[in-house]
Amino acid sequence: MDLNTVVELRDARRRETWRPGDAWLGGGTYLFSEPQPHIRRLVDLSRMGWDPVRVTPTGDLEVAATCTIAQLSRFAREQGGRWAAGPLFEQCCRAFLASWKIWNMATVGGNLCNGLPAGPMISLTAALDGVCRLQAQDGSTREVPAADFVIGAGLKVLQPGELLRSITVPARALAVRTAFRQASLYGLGRSGALLIGTRDPVSDEFVLTVTASTVRPFRFRFPLPPNAEAVHEAVAYGIPPQDYYDDIHGLPAWRRHMTFRLAEEIRRELLPDSR
Repeated sequence: MDLNTVVELRDARRRETWRPGDAWLGGGTYLFSEPQPHIRRLVDLSRMGWDPVRVTPTGDLEVAATCTIAQLSRFAREQGGRWAAGPLFEQCCRAFLASWKIWNMATVGGNLCNGLPAGPMISLTAALDGVCRLQAQDGSTREVPAADFVIGAGLKVLQPGELLRSITVPARALAVRTAFRQASLYGLGRSGALLIGTRDPVSDEFVLTVTASTVRPFRFRFPLPPNAEAVHEAVAYGIPPQDYYDDIHGLPAWRRHMTFRLAEEIRRELLPDSR
């Protein structure tokens, strides 16, 4: 879609004063999908030269905000069986149900910064204890857990002019066993509920991450393997009724029902010996 209110495109490598009407341009799959009458300038990130994804010397996985879904998917597949959590990357990438054009343009950072409940990169990074590195206009940085980056439907913790630089997944999180569940009203529809469970091979901690059915990520940690009642109570009392999302892709009552159902499926998959 043409953005006929945009009067300037500038290179993000040039430091200029951020002003109202500016917007960061990554892949642009959302920006160019609908009218953006408030935008006057686009700040292009495509020439920043950031490595799309890399493994740090400490074994952590650092994903640049400009990394495309195709690049992340390809990198995870190339790692083979290196990480127990490896299959989760492809599962979340496939949750887009998008065309190859979107896969090759949409960015990980853009998916997080849209803050939509169905954003699968939000689900992935929150479930694996990802940490977002945010960069202000003066060059200073701060870190925010990926699970806390989105605070509501379309709402983020970003300040005006602040940039999501990268997301780091710690090495220990890459070693967890994972279970993935997704529900949609249609075969190729947007996620109405997307839940991820993890089990730490060292501490035996079980963590359930709820996204898509809710306006923001919810995480439930169980130091000891929980039974069905414990998981049900955690979800029932931990997610306020008003935080279940309501749109054409699913009513809150249905999303809540699917959340309970998928949570129990995940618990049984990762904790087969627990009742």
